Amino acid sequence: MTDAFFTYGKNVLLAKSPSTQIEGVFAATTGRPVPEEQEALLQQHLEEGAGNLPASESVPAVRKVSVTLTSDWLEGSELLMTSLSDLNTSPEVTQCADQQLSELNTLASSELQDHAVAELARLPAEETVTVASSAPWAAVVPQTDHQTAGCAGVNVEVLNDDPAVLAWSLACDAETVPPVLPAQPIQDAVPFYPVPTEVPYHEILWRDWEDLSVQPCVLEQVSKNASLFEFRVMSYNILAQDLVEQGLDLYVHCHPDILNWNYRLPNLLQEIQHWDPDVLCLQEVQENHYWEQLEPTFKEMGFACFYKRRTGTKTDGCAVCYKHSRFQLISLSPIEYFRPGLDILNRDNVGLVLLLQPVLPEGLGLKAVSPLCVANTHVLFNPRRGDIKLAQVALLLAEIDKIARTTEGSYYPVILCGDLNSVPDSPLYKFIRNGELSYHGMPAWKVSGQEDFSQQLYSRKLLAPLWPSSLGVTDKCQYVTLCQPKKPGRREYSRDFLLQFRFCDIACERPPQLLLLEGVTDAKPVASAREHSVVTAVLKRHGSLSSLGKQCSGVIQHGLNLTSVYSHFLPQRGRPEVTTMPMGLGATVDYIFYSAEPVESKGGECGRRLYKDGALKLLGRLSLLSEDVLLMANGLPNPFCSSDHLCLLASFGLEISSL
Repeated sequence: MTDAFFTYGKNVLLAKSPSTQIEGVFAATTGRPVPEEQEALLQQHLEEGAGNLPASESVPAVRKVSVTLTSDWLEGSELLMTSLSDLNTSPEVTQCADQQLSELNTLASSELQDHAVAELARLPAEETVTVASSAPWAAVVPQTDHQTAGCAGVNVEVLNDDPAVLAWSLACDAETVPPVLPAQPIQDAVPFYPVPTEVPYHEILWRDWEDLSVQPCVLEQVSKNASLFEFRVMSYNILAQDLVEQGLDLYVHCHPDILNWNYRLPNLLQEIQHWDPDVLCLQEVQENHYWEQLEPTFKEMGFACFYKRRTGTKTDGCAVCYKHSRFQLISLSPIEYFRPGLDILNRDNVGLVLLLQPVLPEGLGLKAVSPLCVANTHVLFNPRRGDIKLAQVALLLAEIDKIARTTEGSYYPVILCGDLNSVPDSPLYKFIRNGELSYHGMPAWKVSGQEDFSQQLYSRKLLAPLWPSSLGVTDKCQYVTLCQPKKPGRREYSRDFLLQFRFCDIACERPPQLLLLEGVTDAKPVASAREHSVVTAVLKRHGSLSSLGKQCSGVIQHGLNLTSVYSHFLPQRGRPEVTTMPMGLGATVDYIFYSAEPVESKGGECGRRLYKDGALKLLGRLSLLSEDVLLMANGLPNPFCSSDHLCLLASFGLEISSL
């Protein structure tokens, strides 16, 4: 019994909290009443200390609660080894209701309360103890019926694993909590710190849905009688678990539990299910997780799924899923960027390009809607190898050009999603958005804009041509096989025809590697005015003047007319948007580009290209966050967001036309 009362005293000290006001008198007994002299002794201590306090302070009425514990429950030190479920079922708890003690005139000082605790610990183990006080702390035996006056229910989940602590809980009445009193240090007492309030991640990381369909520029383009096929597209880098375990140094700010895949997977699935996209583009999808968990779950959600693992020994890849109730597959084209023997394409990144046919609801009659090309990729991360990034994007655009090209030579609407590992307004970003990039002599690290390596003595530079002709891709990001002239026109390229180009600017340039021989290689051909005009007219007629000149000057182009869903800046906060936060530094590397119509600008050819919505209209988007907001949530990942990237979500509308 001595051990049992020692445990009782320990829990009283553990439960001491200056922020808790409990009105009650608790007695632990083995079935025998408390001798009157001991009760009077404790009452005397409290009354003597009360005389030093102001008389204006009043003490609420105090109830007396007696707790009768059976002897087999309080047997020695067995209390420490008893589970909470046993404690809830074993004690016989009785309450002496409506038994009032005389109202005290003043509050007992905290020193006298501590003295009463010491007296409690020194009492004989066989005796029942009654403490009458309006103490700001109390040890309460948890009860299954929660009928004890002034006692709150026990929340088992927030207590620690010590059974002695589990057996007792703080009881608090929120309406009668007094000002916080200074806690007195107690020797050999283990401090008890209340469980901290959980960080409100859902409030910190709140993301607004921006409805863009009500903007005047969009309303003007959508006629009153026109109807739209509306759908949502999500792009999400979900962070492959193998990459987490290979780079734990990147996640030292995270609790190990939230990095566990069994914790992350439900979070990711819940987020995807909440936003309910019709097209889902995922990056860093681990292969075994895809086949064993993700694909079966997505199929139950109504998705048709396609996956492409990275080449080599990599275990993750890209996936594109679409709801088969909204789209039908026309064609599928997986892309491998690795090309044996080419240093410019020696990495294992991949992509997927799909051509989808929207499924119109029944009852629309003779209506039609254009097919949609959806592309998804994850470009190389290495900030120093912008040349590889550029070549990978060029291959992706060539594949999109092949899949999305119509028989008339135009393009179906295109949506390009992915982690491009490039920041906004970097040369790579400008190339995708503006359709042209002059790269010759550019430092390779500058292409993506991720890091600044300008202080390094040696820096790799991009030289023209960026890739060899054996790749089969032109500088317009088109496959050569699709650009070859048709057989009926081959007669135009006879010897006489080609001789007309002997005085063009390209032919008259002296190759830099050509040896200088006086009278032989130092002369420059000079054409007469008539010959020059003929050459110019022929080149313009066949569209070869610009392409020949730009190939040699290190310029690449594409004609897809893509613009970004996001503006990459938060005007209301005056800060840039971020989609990821490696090592505590926010950056935007994830994008959703979509087809639009270019608008003539006053900036000329070198200015930023402007766009307006065409057949594919941007109707809304899920707002992104700024770096300072993510820092408040301890960065990424965190208990609320289970990836080191934020998901991107946009709503589009395709015009439905009459047949």
